[in-house]
Amino acid sequence: MAETYDLILAGGTVVNQDGIGARDIGVRGGRIAALGNIAKAAAGERIDCKGLHILPGVIDTQVHFREPGATHKEDLETGSRAAVLGGVTAVFEMPNTDPLTVDAAALADKVKRARGRMHCDFSFFVGGTHDNVANLAKLERLPGAAGIKVFMGSSTGKLLVADDAGLRAMLKAIRRRAAFHAEDEPRLEARKKLRVEGEPASHPLWRDETAALTATTRLVKIAHETGKRVHVLHVSTAEELQFLADHKDVASVEVTPQHLTFASPECYARLGTRAQMNPPLRDARHREALWRAVAHGVADILGSDHAPHTMEEKAKPYPASPSGMPGVQTLLPVMLDHVNAGRLSLERFVDMTSAGPQRLFGIANKGRIAVGYDADFAIVDLKRRETITNRWIGSRCGWTPYDGMQVTGWPVGTLVRGRRAMWEGEIVAPAQGETVRFLETLDPTL
Repeated sequence: MAETYDLILAGGTVVNQDGIGARDIGVRGGRIAALGNIAKAAAGERIDCKGLHILPGVIDTQVHFREPGATHKEDLETGSRAAVLGGVTAVFEMPNTDPLTVDAAALADKVKRARGRMHCDFSFFVGGTHDNVANLAKLERLPGAAGIKVFMGSSTGKLLVADDAGLRAMLKAIRRRAAFHAEDEPRLEARKKLRVEGEPASHPLWRDETAALTATTRLVKIAHETGKRVHVLHVSTAEELQFLADHKDVASVEVTPQHLTFASPECYARLGTRAQMNPPLRDARHREALWRAVAHGVADILGSDHAPHTMEEKAKPYPASPSGMPGVQTLLPVMLDHVNAGRLSLERFVDMTSAGPQRLFGIANKGRIAVGYDADFAIVDLKRRETITNRWIGSRCGWTPYDGMQVTGWPVGTLVRGRRAMWEGEIVAPAQGETVRFLETLDPTL
């Protein structure tokens, strides 16, 4: 009897763990059921992907969707809308909302808010604090939890653990890989006087390379002492990368498209406070070090650090302006442009946005195009030239630092568990996101 599928993606070029090649994909029950020459099989739906590349759906492990508390600039629906418009099929959302995601009730509230409203799959980091350290072992294993996130330096929000004793207690308490914003709070406090009113270009002078390196070296030392895994978010300096290359046994590394694309002082002269983020965009020396880290495998994954604010908020004079910029929708097209420019291979991009997140965080059934995995796909046209504009942005904030940037490589369609979420720039289905599952929490009794 001939096989029958719910969906066949026919004639596309598939990028997966065994390379790049033409093959069809059969989907049944939301999962990949077959790979190969199945174009003649029966299917409820068939999508012609001739001339297109089919990538595993992008997993963005650092987004701030602002709900609850600051929904005037983003919420779970609008943030996930932006995600699928850009080929992102799953996100890890951050805990610096209002109220903070620091207990079981706040996590459950986010999961409840997400169901029926988020267009991509989702999980939520729980913020680590001095007050909830005794509960972290339970919190990191709850349904919908991506793990524990710790702010070592103050950023947007009220979460902060600046002392080594607090960090040590947290790492002793948990089992999963925890994520860290690594900037040294004492140094940030001491250097606040270096901020220049109305001059966002002074942002990297205040939050300098030493603030980042000091926090990262402190963190890695404690990770070795406790035998725990740490994930250093948005690494931005050459010095950190040189250090982290020698400590891959405990530390994984995230880099962002904006740190790989922009450089000071030009970005501040052109974008002003729209280029302001934590840790800062730095000069070309650091940007080139980031690209070497990508080439050498020191950088493990890409995350957008999607952190939207309204244009009115960003228009405040520095340093009253908030740090952060949108990025979940632009991650894929910006990085595909880098692929086309020869800065990284398509296979390396897929490793950093799909297989890499799966590997680091133990995501169940995602991150690969393989039989038995969720049918999450980003279908892209590698040759298509488009200009990124504010009008294209689905985020409630309505702007992007890449406005006016022409790129080669564009998302044509986004499929979440075998169902179209986006096609040709349009949301084509109701919200269908579900919680991401993790290998370390499949058995809640452990």
